[in-house]
Amino acid sequence: MTGITDARIRDSFARQGLMDSFGARLEQVSSGRVLLSAPITAASSQQHGFAHAGLTFALGDSASGYAALTQMAEGAEVMTVEMKINLIAPGDGLRLWAHGEVVKPGRRLFVTRCTVEVERPDGSRRDVALLQGTMIPV
Repeated sequence: MTGITDARIRDSFARQGLMDSFGARLEQVSSGRVLLSAPITAASSQQHGFAHAGLTFALGDSASGYAALTQMAEGAEVMTVEMKINLIAPGDGLRLWAHGEVVKPGRRLFVTRCTVEVERPDGSRRDVALLQGTMIPV
């Protein structure tokens, strides 16, 4: 990784109050890629029992941001400049998985994308959202 260690990403993630309140986990870290997951609970579901779009967005945004942070200079932190989401299916399962990745690292802006999947009770997964965003080091 470019100056960003796994431990530094994990330390930053541990300070995320919203991710903690969702019970989110940092599953994998590699250069330009981060995998997060979070359970779908009564507190993070909508009226039909599916994952709330807010959970889907927050998880995808964080996975994208941390993917970008893995390629930023030592000492940098990351913030989202913009993020677009397409919700393509209901999050009707047990857990969401957010696969964040850097599409184009730049000196000032990083373009990212993220696919969010739902894990069903039988262990199968399907895509529920696609996100594309721009991150900036701060």
